[in-house]
Amino acid sequence: MAVAKLESRNSWAWIPTLYFAEGVPYILVNTVSVILYKRMGVDNAQIAFWTSLLYLPWVLKMLWGPLVDLYSTKRNWILLTQIMLAGCFGFTAFALHLPNYFIVSLFAFIIAAFVSATHDISADGFYMLALSKEDQAFFVGIRSVFYRIAMIFGSGFLVFFAGQLEKSLGNIPLSWTIVFAFSGSIFLLIFLYHKFILPYPSIDNKRTPKEISEGAPFFKIFSEYFKQKGIFGIIFFILFYRFGEAMLVKLASPFLLDKHEAGGLGLSTSEVGIVYGTVGVLSLILGGILGGWVISKFGLKKSIWPMAIILNVPHAAYLYMALVQPPVYLAYPLVAIEQFGYGLGFTAFMVYLMYISKGIYKTSHYAISTGIMALGMMIPGLVSGYIQQAVGYKMFFVIVLGMAIPGLLSLLFIPTIEEEKNGAIAEKK
Repeated sequence: MAVAKLESRNSWAWIPTLYFAEGVPYILVNTVSVILYKRMGVDNAQIAFWTSLLYLPWVLKMLWGPLVDLYSTKRNWILLTQIMLAGCFGFTAFALHLPNYFIVSLFAFIIAAFVSATHDISADGFYMLALSKEDQAFFVGIRSVFYRIAMIFGSGFLVFFAGQLEKSLGNIPLSWTIVFAFSGSIFLLIFLYHKFILPYPSIDNKRTPKEISEGAPFFKIFSEYFKQKGIFGIIFFILFYRFGEAMLVKLASPFLLDKHEAGGLGLSTSEVGIVYGTVGVLSLILGGILGGWVISKFGLKKSIWPMAIILNVPHAAYLYMALVQPPVYLAYPLVAIEQFGYGLGFTAFMVYLMYISKGIYKTSHYAISTGIMALGMMIPGLVSGYIQQAVGYKMFFVIVLGMAIPGLLSLLFIPTIEEEKNGAIAEKK
């Protein structure tokens, strides 16, 4: 009776917190770390290179995904990774006061990235096990909303909080220590909450010794993915569709923070938290919502070209800011425009990745696609800081705009598709 009750636990009690917990570490590792290191005096090239490497676990997560399926339960994996994330962020807080803080904190971020990627696998798997097909469809928008709220919390509230602490304490390392200690405490609370509130789906069982010895059809999954029609065009599309955005994202916050004489806008940490973390993320969400409506109304085939253009053209907002160095109040609408365009264009990208994930291995194929997607974010980020330091912000943003060309050209190489009512791809004969 007790187990049955746990299986039927209200989904509203755990889905919002689970996807909030999925979003926070991603934004802390990949976005907030950039602002932290900028405020700690690290140069742009080092920031962009090393924080871009933090994408690697999300590139590689498809490789250890089968292990999450084979060993223990998804529920146990969720709890384990959440308590580990609490420890990672607590250790980051401690590391910021060490003489070699950069190396030690970067190590903590690397561990947090691997743990967070594993949490993503277990959380998404648990979602599919704990809910019926109808509930999965119903809650897909809810989980997306709370993932976005996590982004606002991380890049907005936490950065704003750090900025206020910098002003009141006059001590940058101590301010960020408090922020990351606070983040670790939040994950400790999330772990305790989920330990008692997550249901126990009957099909979320440990594998038998025989199942473990047989393993997952690992090589077959990859073979089926890379044998699909037009795979080279698909990979080219995944890698280059967001190439310009991938270069921009690592330098956006440093640009906003840098002084006027260095070519930046000279915003404070708190102002960046508001501009990029709240106004920017809200615009990103609105763009994503509109993008979903446009695709549902007109179909992906008709929408993808204009949405790809809309993704890239607003990058000109950063070029304008670099040329004019406008007052702070103009940074709000300009960043909002760029993020809105990104949200709109990124929706088409993600829908296409879902469309090409077919057959019995569609979950694993989607994981492979998102892994390649993370690689497409990592590679441009590795070199973006060095390019910016070599040419300055103005020419850097010109290059970012130029990177729209391979992104748009990639659309010429993907297989032609026709949408069906069930959302699958029908290849045009």
